[in-house]
Amino acid sequence: MLIKSFFTNSIGTLVSRIFGFIRDILSASILGANIYSDIFFVAFKFPNLFRRIFAEGAFTQSFIPSFIKTSRKALFTYTIFSRFLLFLIIFSLIVTLFSESFAKIIAFGFDDETVALSAPFVAINFYYLPLIFCVTLFGSLLQYKHHFAVSAFSTALLNIGMIGALLLFQGYDRKTIVYALSYGVLVGGVLQVIAHLFALKKERFFKFLALGFKYRHKRDAALEESNKNFNRSFWHSVIGNSTPQIVSFVDTTLASFLVTGSISYLYYGNRIFQLPLALFAIALTTGIFPKISRLIKANKEEEASNLLSQGFWILAFLLTTSTLGGFILSEEIVKLLFQHGSFSTQDTANTGFVLAMYMIGLIPFGLAKLFSLWLYAGMRQKEAAIIAMYSLIANLIFSFSLIKPMGAAGLALAGSLSAFVLLFFTLRSFGLGKFFAILYSKKSIILVILLIVEWGVLHYVKELMHVYL
Repeated sequence: MLIKSFFTNSIGTLVSRIFGFIRDILSASILGANIYSDIFFVAFKFPNLFRRIFAEGAFTQSFIPSFIKTSRKALFTYTIFSRFLLFLIIFSLIVTLFSESFAKIIAFGFDDETVALSAPFVAINFYYLPLIFCVTLFGSLLQYKHHFAVSAFSTALLNIGMIGALLLFQGYDRKTIVYALSYGVLVGGVLQVIAHLFALKKERFFKFLALGFKYRHKRDAALEESNKNFNRSFWHSVIGNSTPQIVSFVDTTLASFLVTGSISYLYYGNRIFQLPLALFAIALTTGIFPKISRLIKANKEEEASNLLSQGFWILAFLLTTSTLGGFILSEEIVKLLFQHGSFSTQDTANTGFVLAMYMIGLIPFGLAKLFSLWLYAGMRQKEAAIIAMYSLIANLIFSFSLIKPMGAAGLALAGSLSAFVLLFFTLRSFGLGKFFAILYSKKSIILVILLIVEWGVLHYVKELMHVYL
């Protein structure tokens, strides 16, 4: 089950990221790294900020354990779905009415003219949030049935929508292209919802959802208890999952005070960094979370710990080799992917430096994601939230300390350093003794030897790339 779910999520993520890189290559070539690309990334970041805090991580980590536990599954699902969707639609309308204020919040360093230019794009992109919430809830139901393929592959539909917009409008002025990209985001969101509806029909969830709607006015003690458990764990999960998103928010705000293009350097560097994180850490944790939740609910902690140990060694090999490769070849990777059209040599150097700083945090971010499952599956969301706050405070200290000497790269490094804080406290909650018992293995020696060999190979590859690139 572990291998099957991991490869399903990983392959789906890879397909999606390939389309994502095609999208980014086209964006870099057509828009470059300038005020218009900064404006779009600000507008696109705003719904993504709320999506990752509310709709994805926090929601899934609270919904699945609560769903497994409740005896009123259909009614519980309908209650949560209707409540969240109504809130997000109203919130999107508020963002539309006050779009300039919201644009100013996320890009505080923009002048009034740039904020006014950004406002309509912020409003358009925000309507992606209600769509992706539907996708997240539908995906959680499918995860319960160990159906991961649609959720894993569907993100490609978002990228396809944006690629289509870029190709259709590449000859237009940059403002029009940003409008097209924004509407391409909404088209991609609609396609994702449709794909999940087909999967739900195949898994016979339509009758399940209809049953929840039919008895929507019914209330009993079991349902109220389920709602209370979900609400309590959800808000703690929001705090726990908001740390990297708040960090991203702060980075964008601080980068808006730096030279033009800094927001874009952070975006492109982070996009490359997110590939191994999503391909390995997120894919694996998504696959095993429902199983770990079931085992802990059944008081089978030893089996859950063994499953976590298997996941650790898979990630240990994949993340360490990816970190070394991404750090050593950071500038060459950026040059190969993005140095076309409007993306200059200087843009490549700046983005490469940012990427190298991001890669330092790949291992701690990935492992913290894995071991936090133990807390979320055990309904210890409050503990995870406190740990996340420690990491956030550390990040803010590092960001303000490093932004002046290092610029955008300092913000990336601050995020990586805070990841080590996050990992330390997560492992302490999991149990440092249990962690070192997992680490004490012959696999550690094999991993060290592998990294030494990789280091030599990568330096040889770097020299070759300098000759031919």
